[in-house]
Amino acid sequence: MAKIGLFDLEKHFAFYGAHHNNPVNIFIHMLFVWPILFTFLVLLYFTPPLVNISLPSSLIPNYGFLFTVIYAGFYVCLDVKASSLAGLLCVICWVSGSFVAHQLRFSLAWKVVLVAQLFCWTGQFIGHGVFEVILSSTYFALLDNLLEAFLMGPFFVLLEALQLAFGYEPYPGFHAGVKAKVDTDIKEWKDENKKKKNM
Repeated sequence: MAKIGLFDLEKHFAFYGAHHNNPVNIFIHMLFVWPILFTFLVLLYFTPPLVNISLPSSLIPNYGFLFTVIYAGFYVCLDVKASSLAGLLCVICWVSGSFVAHQLRFSLAWKVVLVAQLFCWTGQFIGHGVFEVILSSTYFALLDNLLEAFLMGPFFVLLEALQLAFGYEPYPGFHAGVKAKVDTDIKEWKDENKKKKNM
């Protein structure tokens, strides 16, 4: 069943799809989006605790924990099956990221995170700059809608992977609706681009 407003998954996914239309670019994002989230959580491990509660092992209720709760909670509201999996993956990233950060310590962890982030972001920008066919008529999703690009990116690539591997749809007609919106958005951007060139 389709949802509206902030939880309108079809609208969000159409935004993503319009900026990620090339199969190579989509594959690149599948490779790099979750590592970006994971390494970010590694860095957030070193933020101070937000509440004074005891958690097992190296887990700390800090900004990494808060970030994970927001992401996982929002995803679960979008679609029961895929979003629950996305929420679980966020929790796994936080737990494993906390363990890695605890082992590396800050002096080494920030260097590892910096290298990983630069590598992953470079790959994504290459994906857009080299392979994305609508680049000339649109902006990177990151620049077009910063919040949506960061908040929805991990879920989008998971949903894309589930759709490619298993033909998964959150509800019947979801992908047909998304494709119609994507085609309309791309046509509007191309028409607007033509008008600007003819001015």
